[in-house]
Formats: sequence, C-alpha cells, structure tokens
Amino acid sequence: MDATALTHPEPLWSAQQVLLRPSPVPAAAGVYGWHFKESPHPALAAGRLLYVGIAPRHMSSRTSGQNLRKRIRYHYRGNAAGSTLRLTLGCLLGLELRRVGSGSRLTFGKDGEAALSQWMAATAQVCWLEHDEPWIMESELISRLDLPLNLDQNRHNSFHGQLKELRAKARERARALPIGA
Repeated sequence: MDATALTHPEPLWSAQQVLLRPSPVPAAAGVYGWHFKESPHPALAAGRLLYVGIAPRHMSSRTSGQNLRKRIRYHYRGNAAGSTLRLTLGCLLGLELRRVGSGSRLTFGKDGEAALSQWMAATAQVCWLEHDEPWIMESELISRLDLPLNLDQNRHNSFHGQLKELRAKARERARALPIGA
C-alpha cells in the first residue's frame, strides 16, 4: 500500500473548494486524510497528515450509505454529534461541548459549531483516495502512520491517551450542564 497520496498529496482541498457545486470530491468509497495549516494543539505539528477517515463505514452486517463527498462535506459543515473529527478538533480548541435537543446528542452548540466551521475553513485541508474496501486501508494506515487525531485502532499512538482523556472530560462536563441550544 502506497500512502503517499494521503501523506504528501497534490493537491490538498480547502472547504471552499470541497463545498462548491459540483464538488470535486467523488461520490465513491474511499479513504480521506486531513492536514492542517495551523495545529489544533501545541503538541501536534501543522502541515502534515493528522487524521484519516473512511466512507462508507464497514459494519459487521452492512456498510453505511456514506461516500467520500457526503462525509468530507459533513466534516466541514456538520456538527460534533455526527463527526468524530469535529468532536476531536473542538475539544482540542477548547470549545464547550453541550447536550442539545433531547439531551442525548453532544455538539458545540450553534455558536461553537460555527466557530469550528470557520476555523476549519481557514485551516483544514483534505485529500482522498478512492478504494472499494476503505476499512482495510484505514486499518493499515493507522497501524503504519503517526495519526494522532485517530482514536480507533490507535492505542499505540503517543497522543492517544491525552486525546481520549480530553474528550472524556469534555463529555463529562457537557453531561453536567443543562441542555443548550
């Protein structure tokens, strides 16, 4: 497996480019990688691959209905309840996680999610690689590369414990607060 298309991509795509219609992101299965012009945390170097994700997600009995285009666009403009990347970035950036709606969903609220979307639009860049079974490639990438923002399958990463604890504390604080907007 050659990971160069994700570790040293040409080009990297911005939010502005990805959110265009028609989008340059294919409606296909694959792996995507996130790079950041500005680091979301002092312990992490900017300008390199920090996170990989896949679409669709493989589950024991089926695969999700996601594709690269839907998933990448959601990361840029969705919320933390539907994006582990957004949850991680918001926690690293010190945004306040809140219970919303019925209280079972956790997001950064309207203002926090808007701030995170702005930060990502200014900082985050993405690349992708089409692949029919992206879950296989994701596992290989996580085992071989330093991907500090990935938690699943990544206990060996030196940032794993710190990130896991940060996210757990944010969830604990959010559950202690009243339901927000």
